[in-house]
Amino acid sequence: MPATLPWNRHNWPIAAAMIQYPNILPDGRCVQDVPAEEWAATLADVADAGFTELDPTDSWLRIADLGRSRLDEFMGVVRDAGLTIPAISTARRSVIDAQHGEEYLDYSHRLIDVAAEIGAGAVSFGLFQALTPEQKRALWFWTVDGYRDPDDRATWALAVRRLRELGRHAADAGIELSLEMYEDTYLGTADSAVRFVTDIDLPNVGLNADLGNLVRMHRPVEHWRTMMEKVAPFARYWHVKNYFRTEDATTGMVVTAPAPLEFGVISYRAAIREALGHGFRSAFLVEHYGGDGLSVSATNREYLRRILPR
Repeated sequence: MPATLPWNRHNWPIAAAMIQYPNILPDGRCVQDVPAEEWAATLADVADAGFTELDPTDSWLRIADLGRSRLDEFMGVVRDAGLTIPAISTARRSVIDAQHGEEYLDYSHRLIDVAAEIGAGAVSFGLFQALTPEQKRALWFWTVDGYRDPDDRATWALAVRRLRELGRHAADAGIELSLEMYEDTYLGTADSAVRFVTDIDLPNVGLNADLGNLVRMHRPVEHWRTMMEKVAPFARYWHVKNYFRTEDATTGMVVTAPAPLEFGVISYRAAIREALGHGFRSAFLVEHYGGDGLSVSATNREYLRRILPR
């Protein structure tokens, strides 16, 4: 591992995810439209959980779709909460969506511009699409099959072309792009993800090695360690979460459930060492589904602080 690291365990950027906060509130209002005081109340939760960084996560708030005055308001709320934004993630806005792909491509360009403006160093994009009605009804959406990228050369080529376009824009803006690994997309296995990012072939475009998205599946999956060995050379901005996973070899039954980072099937101590050995120098995002996701994310942050280099 190279001797020089940009940060140490005390100051490595570890952002809170906002996946536990909905975009549509119980009273029907959209978070895009609420007064800044309501944004401030939400971000006070994040700060009270001990975070100094957050990822707005566009499943909660689409900052690229805020007007100038509203964006200024939001960034004022972020500063007042003592927070910074090292990176921004997108969710379910695939640039090859059959209905909205071009719209999402335009949105992605706007998001890169906003990320550069506010000082975020990375944007995470994915190819996963909207949850199906059946997935929305399930306790854990990943236990129900959802969208699959087609086994089609032309669609693969379109995805590569559009994400390469975004990568070039990001390079001009000084931004890294991190492509989120996610089941049944072209980034849904380690081998496919490596082939995909290699086809894009830009130095600022890498992989969001979110292996949690894969080990949670109720089906056979490649061992997390061999996946990590394959994707570590390409690792960029990284979503980290973990799952309990039990496999019954006699029946083939697989059961998974969300776990705090240090208790699940993935050893992040080993995974992070693997990535650091290949030059990983990006921020982390900690997330957790179920229960008080923010508080579990805070414990995940403290676990990372213990195992990152001194």
